[in-house]
Amino acid sequence: MADLRLLSSPWLVRLAPWLFVLLWSTGFISAKYGLPYSEPFTFLSWRMGLNLLCFALLLKVFAVSLPRSWRLWRQQLLAGSLIHGAYLGGVFSAIDAGIPAGLTALLVGLQPLLTGFLVYLFWQQKLGLRQWGGLVLGLVGVLLVLQQTADMQLESVSITWQGLLWVLLALLGITLGTLYQKQACDPQPLLATSFMQYSATFVLVLLGAGLRGEGAVEWHPDFILALGWSVLVLSVGALLLLLMMIKAGEATRTASYFYLAPPLTALEAWLLFDERMTGLALAGMLLTVLGVYWANRSTRTER
Repeated sequence: MADLRLLSSPWLVRLAPWLFVLLWSTGFISAKYGLPYSEPFTFLSWRMGLNLLCFALLLKVFAVSLPRSWRLWRQQLLAGSLIHGAYLGGVFSAIDAGIPAGLTALLVGLQPLLTGFLVYLFWQQKLGLRQWGGLVLGLVGVLLVLQQTADMQLESVSITWQGLLWVLLALLGITLGTLYQKQACDPQPLLATSFMQYSATFVLVLLGAGLRGEGAVEWHPDFILALGWSVLVLSVGALLLLLMMIKAGEATRTASYFYLAPPLTALEAWLLFDERMTGLALAGMLLTVLGVYWANRSTRTER
């Protein structure tokens, strides 16, 4: 049976969280690379179909069995529809609608703040002064970025209500899906969980492509690169890194690095697509990242 001993060297374990978040930040970039040659749900249909093939192979290699209980499948199918289906569908559609990749990453990065607020609202879990401060700081930062980005009036920037609604769908999907998985889903091996969740996402994005009349693909090298990167590097490579971190006990530390993802995405978008922001917008981004970090850090400290 295969295991992760080849990936257990101490230096690689220390590097893994940084590499994992760096790879995660490129998800928004790969979307922008692929969308000129395919509509959002068509791209995602190809990605999810290839994901399932890769994970079927990984299940075989690592000798992981899928559960036979429909209850366990139902849990992960619902979680996958939210975490991957609504999230990825929203992100890809927002970028396709003209929302800059860096701004999309920033808005979706509010997920820890929204999670904390929903836990307070529905589970009556108290929020400390730091958490409320982080929430306010994050929202002020987002308003600054939105206002400054809209005022730039660049051809490459298109802030529309349709695009923002897609971002809202992504944010709600990843937030509610994560809460549901933590509160209602029985623990499963990560490979089995991923396969089941990607199965639900595959059906969902196929349905989305059909309802929107999508299907055409231009097999341009950029599209092939974006699709290959999304499947092999993001879905498979990042998951193997996560498996390695879980094995080494490093997975919980990764959360602290996630606050770097929006600035990394903005930097990548600036280098690759000339997505420019004013100094005030960059300050707003830093305020948002600080607010999310501060609120989440106080949560972990209080626990």
